[in-house]
Amino acid sequence: MTNAEPGAALIRVVLPYHLRNLAGVGAEVSLEVAAPATVRRVLDALEARYPMLRGTIREYETGQRRAFLRFFACEEDLSHEPMDAELPVAVASGKEPLLIIGAIAGG
Repeated sequence: MTNAEPGAALIRVVLPYHLRNLAGVGAEVSLEVAAPATVRRVLDALEARYPMLRGTIREYETGQRRAFLRFFACEEDLSHEPMDAELPVAVASGKEPLLIIGAIAGG
């Protein structure tokens, strides 16, 4: 892992299986994100590095999270938090990852 630029954080992101296959990456990627680290900034960096993920995590038009994906960090569900809320310090410092998880629905 390399050091982030000044004023930036190196954020670890864990992707669900179908998105890692689409992006051709392993389970976890590291992204340099401008401080303060937020879900929106992480997704912006993720989509910039892996353009094939655009529209898969959030809607093209609204930028809102897709219904069957959830965001977790430090054992907290961040899915309904504002996209510009700062991520927990453990995530911003790279100690803990931001998890993007595919929700399961059934009938």
